[in-house]
Amino acid sequence: MSKYEDKWKFSPIPNIEESNFNRSLERFFGMGVTGLTRENIQNSLDGHLPGSEEPVIVKICTGDIRVQDIPGIDDVKKRIMCLEGRNSYTRETIHHMKKQLDQEVVRYISFEDVHTKGLTGAKNGQSNSKTDTWGIYAYNKGVHFEEEDKQVEVVRGGSHGIGKIASNAASDLHIMYFANCDEDGDQHLGGTVQLIEHEYEQKAYRSSGYFTDMKQDESNKTKFYPYENNFHEIFRKDTRGLKIIIPYLRKEYDDEIEIIKSICDSFFISILNNKLEVRVNEKEINKDTVLDYIKSEMYYNQSIQETKKVFTPLYVDTYKNCEPRRIVVSNIEDTYAFDLYFQYDERIPKGRVAIVRTVGMKIEDFTVNGNATKPFNAVLIGGHKEDAYLKSLENESHTKLSKEQFNDPKLKRQATRFINNLSKEITKIIDEAIREHNETDGFMDTEDILYVVETQFKKDLEKTMETVRVNNGKTLVKSSGKKSKKEKRDGNPNAKTKPADENKQKKKRDPLKWQKVNTEKGNVDKERYSAHPEMVERIILRDKEIIQFYFTKSKQIKDATTCDIVIAVIDGMGVEYNDEFRINQSYHTIYDRQINKICESSKNKIKNVAIRNGMAQLECTLNPTINRSLKFIYYVEV
Repeated sequence: MSKYEDKWKFSPIPNIEESNFNRSLERFFGMGVTGLTRENIQNSLDGHLPGSEEPVIVKICTGDIRVQDIPGIDDVKKRIMCLEGRNSYTRETIHHMKKQLDQEVVRYISFEDVHTKGLTGAKNGQSNSKTDTWGIYAYNKGVHFEEEDKQVEVVRGGSHGIGKIASNAASDLHIMYFANCDEDGDQHLGGTVQLIEHEYEQKAYRSSGYFTDMKQDESNKTKFYPYENNFHEIFRKDTRGLKIIIPYLRKEYDDEIEIIKSICDSFFISILNNKLEVRVNEKEINKDTVLDYIKSEMYYNQSIQETKKVFTPLYVDTYKNCEPRRIVVSNIEDTYAFDLYFQYDERIPKGRVAIVRTVGMKIEDFTVNGNATKPFNAVLIGGHKEDAYLKSLENESHTKLSKEQFNDPKLKRQATRFINNLSKEITKIIDEAIREHNETDGFMDTEDILYVVETQFKKDLEKTMETVRVNNGKTLVKSSGKKSKKEKRDGNPNAKTKPADENKQKKKRDPLKWQKVNTEKGNVDKERYSAHPEMVERIILRDKEIIQFYFTKSKQIKDATTCDIVIAVIDGMGVEYNDEFRINQSYHTIYDRQINKICESSKNKIKNVAIRNGMAQLECTLNPTINRSLKFIYYVEV
């Protein structure tokens, strides 16, 4: 039996009404290491000592701990053994929790901050005072402490008051502890565990348990009071600030590389500006070393062309090397001014904007409407006024701007307008950059072209120009210089003529005018046909191109269900260039609208295009570098 038994308290209830785990646990678990590090480091930045010029230091440690050294763990185990799932999700979760209970040594992670205020008012316990941050952090859900100084409150990251549950989500038992040392040097330890409503010793209890003592105050009211911290050294905090300890760490979170990446992804601005230093076990991430991690292949793919999901290396280059532009965004009632660090690079496959709060925390990789595949990268930062509005738009996990948290239709409408206008203002800069980088080529040497045209003109002129011929010196007769077929026929009385057959039917031609050509080398099991322009419709709409093929009148492929489409370029003189067009240079993706599937392609060929009801239909997402004036001829292989 643990020496810390009965240290956990659960509030009794008349009966069980809620049989599910807290939904926020699932949401934060889905965010993984990123959600855990973001929440705890953001809390540390919010607690920065006023007036201090020193950066906030966060020490992250992972390691092993003996179960018997975890305060009150036997009491938690007994509660877990009493849990009963009433649906498939809770049964699976409870089963997983129970499987962890036989371990003697478990993994843990801790977050300890330095140069921070820590929590205040611990000795007051379960207090209703707005200045007692211990009571708010330890015992209240959905309550966010607000600074009296509005300027200070605006730049703080927290807003919803539920981010602390991210630490519970990282534990297989949904358990976490927090050690605090305040400005007077008083040290206390608290904790929370998130279970479900349950029966224990024939009584019903709430889902949340608190590592706390219960005492009566001066009015004989029973209240929660924290324990003085005399526990195992892993749970100690001897310097001013806060320390989070999470035992039974989930395997998904126990990854040092992912921890370091999540720090760089969310806080690269605050680290570069020397507002934050993070130490992960023996590794230090500060303003002098952060680039060593961001520029390392161990942590990030350094190929710009392959940057499609994680954009941190691009953001850092943009922020460090580009001068900010000023943009102003309206939400109907007010305007907000931001600095936009912007770079255009045709190697970038996906354009994103890092929206960053002034505390130095990135909120989201913002997708500009209609510009997701444009070759740009940007970082957006505002001032205190802008920070306050962005804060109101954040979702509870601080990962996205959204209108959904507003119930007031007016505020929701303003949020929608702001997000749309933000896209519009950034689109203007993107379009300007595309025009600058795709100017006309200037003067062209047309000497060879003129020579070819002139020579062809002379030949055509010779065929049509009549000459003057003298007939016995008396009459001038215009002649083309060559006898016509009729003249030859009239001049030869022995020439045979075919009788006209007025009833003869004209040869019926394929209305699509397909012409069979040589099969592509190496593709011996397919035949290739050139497609007449009348059977192809091609429409370009902003960043998309729709191509439709009509095969209904074609006998050659009437039974085919799939085909390959080969694209060749044709110039203004009608000259065809079979091997110059490359699909990946012009199209980002090619989508088969008949079967709702992305098509495979290689070089200038689109493979396995579906034919339904005599028609094939493709939707192509255009690369910004595409030459929209190109003319094509299409071949169909079946």
